[in-house]
Amino acid sequence: MSDNVQLLGISNAIVDVLSHVDGNFLETIGAEPGSMTLIDLDRAHDIYNKMGPATEMSGGSVANTVAGFANLGGETAYIGKVRDDQLGRIFNHDMKSLGVDIRLPKAADGAPTARSHVLITADGQRTMQTYLGACTELGLVDITEDTIGAPRAILIEGYVWDIAEGPALAKKAADIAHAAGARVALSLSDSFCVERHKDSFVSFVENDTDIIVADEDEVYALLDTPGIEETIELLQQRDTLFAITRSEKGSVIVRGDEHVIQSATHVDNVVDTTGAGDAYAAGFLYGWANDLPLSHCAQYGTHCATRVIQQLGARIEPGLLDGFEAL
Repeated sequence: MSDNVQLLGISNAIVDVLSHVDGNFLETIGAEPGSMTLIDLDRAHDIYNKMGPATEMSGGSVANTVAGFANLGGETAYIGKVRDDQLGRIFNHDMKSLGVDIRLPKAADGAPTARSHVLITADGQRTMQTYLGACTELGLVDITEDTIGAPRAILIEGYVWDIAEGPALAKKAADIAHAAGARVALSLSDSFCVERHKDSFVSFVENDTDIIVADEDEVYALLDTPGIEETIELLQQRDTLFAITRSEKGSVIVRGDEHVIQSATHVDNVVDTTGAGDAYAAGFLYGWANDLPLSHCAQYGTHCATRVIQQLGARIEPGLLDGFEAL
């Protein structure tokens, strides 16, 4: 176990199975173009058997952020549940190949490794059919002083709250992290997730969290604010660092009286917005972990997100910050 970890992620471990398909394929399997649907194991096998050539790689929101952070040059670790099966071995191998320290062994029994069939049509649109499987079996027993260690920060995924022991394991992770001198960051995942767990999220944010990375809709749902002006005014009364992404409107960073308004970078050809928020989080937290000013952190996040939306796939490639200078 590395003693120099800057960012440890805790999240749903999902293998992305990416394949290019046509509209007829979506019609054949009864999938609405552009949708994300949770499916059972039988349907997962059926779709996989019908798919053509596919690329399989580690995925899931916080796992994408951790992978991106590693490719920017950061020291990372990861806690997520996979089964000792083909896809579980792919997930762990992929993350380890990036230098990510995997903290949990593959499960010998239980549900198969989670996978998301990412069906990409010619226009770049993604339709996702997702089987959650093993990732929902992450539990309190997996969160210990040994698996957490002493990172600079931990990043917990909001979707963890959908796991049976999710809220309890998030609290346990935060307590262990704070005792080790680490900061606790939370990704809110999506506004529906916030609504599902509103009271628990509010309590966790107020009592256990140092950094929030989220888009504006998620933050508005959390704080019951109607817009960014009211949100900034409210957050200036708090010490928690909020990094709020606003799509083509850029991002807003607030920490007490300090706030940064970061404009977006214009892109002529947006290929795929999936993973833009994960990439922003990787760049922002990489800057934060290296003690850069918040304005530079926001520029790092924007640069990473801008590059990712011009490609298929959410992975930040190595060298993305080479030659980039924050102003």
